[in-house]
Amino acid sequence: MKSDYKIGLVLSGGGARGIAHLGVVKALAELGIKPEIISGTSSGAILGAFLAGGFSPDRIMEFIKEQKIMSSLRFAMSRIGLFKMDNAIKLYAQYLGHDTFEKLNIPLIVSATDLITGKSVYFSKGELFTPVMASSAIPVLFQPVKYEGMILVDGGLLNNLPAEPLQDRCDFVIGVHCNPIGRAEKLGNFRRVMERTFLFSVYNTIRPRIELCDLFIEPKELTNFRVFDVSKSEMIFRAGYDAVFEMRTEMEHFRKLAAI
Repeated sequence: MKSDYKIGLVLSGGGARGIAHLGVVKALAELGIKPEIISGTSSGAILGAFLAGGFSPDRIMEFIKEQKIMSSLRFAMSRIGLFKMDNAIKLYAQYLGHDTFEKLNIPLIVSATDLITGKSVYFSKGELFTPVMASSAIPVLFQPVKYEGMILVDGGLLNNLPAEPLQDRCDFVIGVHCNPIGRAEKLGNFRRVMERTFLFSVYNTIRPRIELCDLFIEPKELTNFRVFDVSKSEMIFRAGYDAVFEMRTEMEHFRKLAAI
């Protein structure tokens, strides 16, 4: 039996490309479409936490422009990762004013990958930002997060579009994917080859989940940006915003379907 939730929103990972989620959410709100539950992974989990906490897309963009996110990551060379996320957790908790799922304005589900079991795990209760940071802990770049007997890393490794948790909790699901793969004219160096290989792997996790979404949004303009292009945040935001209005036919159909 379905709950009282009506529209669910799924936010994929995508690094800096995930900023497009904010543009999508702003455009959807202008059309009168507002989620009543959010499921997110990686950057989608981070932004989802702030959206669920009541912050507008524009306000969250102000946080990003302050560029405190990168400075909050404490460099710590180790055998299993380059950065620790403990300072980021403290910073995000300060912005939000609390560190618990239960105090969010709307329900949030966070997806991460457990290295011990090799399975996706979902969090929606208790401590908020440890699961959120674990969800975005890209292996090698960030240290895995030990939490509740698990060793957690980026949720996008196994499921970059976590729509499953919403299937019995809402009537309509909107999926937003921020990692489209375009043609690469130049690969340049090893870093770009590795980045593109990672994108291929992650993209394969979303294919079977697109059919779980009543509306699927994938801003094609994002192929012009890289995973770490934080300095181009405004253009990435705009790409997400414009993508919604480029889907006029689909949006109108969805509005009628959801009786908005």
